Amino acid sequence: MSAVPRHEKPTGRFRRMLDRLSSSQEDLESEELREDAETAGCIRIDDCQDRQIVTVTGTLRTVTLRPRAGVPALEAELFDGSAALDVVWLGRRSIVGIEPGRKLIASGRISMSRGRRVLFNPKYELRPLGRE
Repeated sequence: MSAVPRHEKPTGRFRRMLDRLSSSQEDLESEELREDAETAGCIRIDDCQDRQIVTVTGTLRTVTLRPRAGVPALEAELFDGSAALDVVWLGRRSIVGIEPGRKLIASGRISMSRGRRVLFNPKYELRPLGRE
């Protein structure tokens, strides 16, 4: 008998209450992020394929300045509850509003680098702070 992923379980009121009581904080946050991505009409990160043009949303977990080939590059890890991807802005040392814990929507072409999904220089929209 295989386990059914949480997002595919029956959604009765009693079942949801039991799931919330027995879930870890990380599980609850991941489920909330997955629901937020679906509500925003974005594709889940774990469904993204190499070279696909996508619009994804999630929360920035980390933001670091890491030069690439001698060019400054601001890198952030975006997590949507299903998987993570790296968002890289080449030639940038910082961007106002790009900070850990901030929610955003990013659009661009996915590429694979060292086995991880990456969005280079995406179009992005910061989510309002009041919605977090």
